Amino acid sequence: MNGTADAVVVGAGPNGLAAALRLAAAGLRVQVVEAGERPGGGMRTEELMRPGFHHDVCSTVQPLAAAAPFFREFDLPARGVRLVHPEVNFAHPLDGGRAAVSHRSLEETAAGLGVDADGYRRLFEPLVEHGADIVDFFLTSRLRSLPTRSPLQIATFGLTGLPNVRWLAHRYFGTPEGRALIAGAAAHGMLDLRQPLTSALGMLLAMLSHHAGWPLVEGGSQKLADAMVTALEEQGGEVVTGHLVTDLREFEGVPAVLLDTSPDAFVAMAGDRVHEGYRRWVQRYRHGAGVFKIDWILSEPVPWANADVRRAGTVHVAGTLEETIAGERAPNEGRVTDRPYVLAVQPTVPDPSRAPDGGHIFWAYVHVPHGSDVDMTDAIEQQVERFAPGFRDTIVDRHTKNAVAMEQWNPSYLGGDISNGQTTLWQMLARPVPRWNTYKTPARGVYLASSATPPGPAVHGACGDQAARVALAEVFGVRHVPPLRPPLR
Repeated sequence: MNGTADAVVVGAGPNGLAAALRLAAAGLRVQVVEAGERPGGGMRTEELMRPGFHHDVCSTVQPLAAAAPFFREFDLPARGVRLVHPEVNFAHPLDGGRAAVSHRSLEETAAGLGVDADGYRRLFEPLVEHGADIVDFFLTSRLRSLPTRSPLQIATFGLTGLPNVRWLAHRYFGTPEGRALIAGAAAHGMLDLRQPLTSALGMLLAMLSHHAGWPLVEGGSQKLADAMVTALEEQGGEVVTGHLVTDLREFEGVPAVLLDTSPDAFVAMAGDRVHEGYRRWVQRYRHGAGVFKIDWILSEPVPWANADVRRAGTVHVAGTLEETIAGERAPNEGRVTDRPYVLAVQPTVPDPSRAPDGGHIFWAYVHVPHGSDVDMTDAIEQQVERFAPGFRDTIVDRHTKNAVAMEQWNPSYLGGDISNGQTTLWQMLARPVPRWNTYKTPARGVYLASSATPPGPAVHGACGDQAARVALAEVFGVRHVPPLRPPLR
């Protein structure tokens, strides 16, 4: 920068950029330093195989970009970011051409579940009615305070979400469709679905389907990252790419440094500025399963046996509740399975702009043991073929990335763990270490601002925003945080 920055943010993922924007709104000169060649972190979009085919390398479907308080304040439409909604938010095919599907309409979703309709309404109608309060509480409170809005509904959500998803599925649903629908949503958390708290993620994601939808960013998730960079530059901020930070002494004299990195990376960069107790807690912080991802170019849309699945943005390919649980149990026990839970997205269904006229892209990933270099191509394609006969005949080209390559692409994805740490009950309460304020570190003026801090993974910007608020108060004495600035144009 032209002069010394007031604050440096290391890492240009959604949380790093959110932190930078909050700091810049307070009038600070902010520099973001990114190891990759492009900003965005998990929001990057690349032409992996052929020109004109735009593949999101990690994050594609953005329910929290539509619902989170940070992005509501950021005002996506005013920034030129358009969210596109599929006709069906997510679908879960079953054998025999059946499927459970989640529409934007709660009533339409419930009606499609037949005898499970009443159970679905009983579970989700109160949550959707108070959706904004529930989202805001869990994204901003750090679970350190009592809710002031919709306290009964938030307490009910917390208590109902505490058990594992098998309990939730059997408590509210009696059909394979209803049970599979909630299990497929819960499996996004990459946990063994027999663990506590897996109900909460399934409930949150299913609720968001009706509250805000499961949209995609038109043209690719990179458009959102680019809009955040533009907003920062409009305020005099700067993003430097292609620079790997290995030592925090590089920023001596900078009052505040915020890290959108893993806790392990912070400890390595900080050296002797971290005491042994904190270092031991970081060593105990558990990273979870990795991912193996395939991107395809197809000659035609995926030929799902069920017509509703063809209209879905997201497809959970796993079979029944018990098959879904078994598929997620394997990677968390250090095993692979030939019937994995496959999380798939059909970007060109709601957004044809991602490919040339008549072109189609499709991606899927499965969870694999942490750090695994196993090739899951055949297992994934067999699972898709099971519910979409003839799928393999539509494949024009494919690009694969195993868990080891995921970490090489983004160093925060240790062992291929795109959540930057398991989302177990303990690690959501003490993330990444058991401190009252987990954004603070033992290094003076240094703060963690990544998804390894509350409220955890997903594109919501809350981790970076909360870390920036702490830094503003402690380093700069700014306790009345100013709102994000509107675009100049």
